[in-house]
Amino acid sequence: MIKVNELKFSYNKEPFIENMYFEVKRGEIFGFLGPSGAGKSTLQKILVGLITNYDGLVEVNGIEMKNHHHDFYEEIGVDFEFPSLYEKLTGKENMSFFASLYHKCLDIQELLKAVGLDKDADKKVAEYSKGMKSRLNFIKALIHDPKILFLDEPMSGLDPTTASQMKEMIINLKKQGKTILLTTHNMFDATQLCDRVAFIVDGKIRVIDTPHHLIMSKGAKTIQYTYLNANQEFTKEISIDATANDKLLRELIETNSLLSIHSLEPTLNDVFVDITGRRLQ
Repeated sequence: MIKVNELKFSYNKEPFIENMYFEVKRGEIFGFLGPSGAGKSTLQKILVGLITNYDGLVEVNGIEMKNHHHDFYEEIGVDFEFPSLYEKLTGKENMSFFASLYHKCLDIQELLKAVGLDKDADKKVAEYSKGMKSRLNFIKALIHDPKILFLDEPMSGLDPTTASQMKEMIINLKKQGKTILLTTHNMFDATQLCDRVAFIVDGKIRVIDTPHHLIMSKGAKTIQYTYLNANQEFTKEISIDATANDKLLRELIETNSLLSIHSLEPTLNDVFVDITGRRLQ
């Protein structure tokens, strides 16, 4: 669905995005991860046709973005981090207005219900909380049933329950065959949602891979287990290669006395820091 080849772009004489290559398959959730100023937002603007004075090839849904027409926007949905809504209109009025800009639209009431805004549909957006605006902005991107979704920090400002519901919606959209590009600072969200991720630093892609492979490539080198002894809880860590020789661990397993046991894999954030030498900000 998306093909980028030898992409270069600069705001001035200094290069900003340099020799970028990647492809995104149909029905894939692809994550862009990187610190502020890495080039994620600029890349997203190129992919949605807001910036066209670049060098190289950028194709989205088979269309070179330098030559896209208005009909292109019938097939993409964009949810930027900062909501673009009319605050003097109600939630439902906002949705009706944006639906009028497209040739087709989904059921507005069902979309509002899906993100828990059906009871606040007739309330002015100015009275919405940050999280409510984020949810409305998200379904605004879905109103015309696009093939490709560009989501920029879609869980920002949401409480854990609502964020979980939003993730479930994103996974269901993938099951429907939607192609989703997710830009986020949240490594936990990226690990949960993305089929593949790209680490972007200083306008360059450092690596593209699945979150699972990136994590496991660094290895789960340690096992941690907890157990009770004389009504006291103890924790022990051992090398994963030493489990067969750990007499205490064998005894605890044989007597069904373990409280917990798990491997200590690095997080995606640990991998990001290891590969790029940078932390997300």
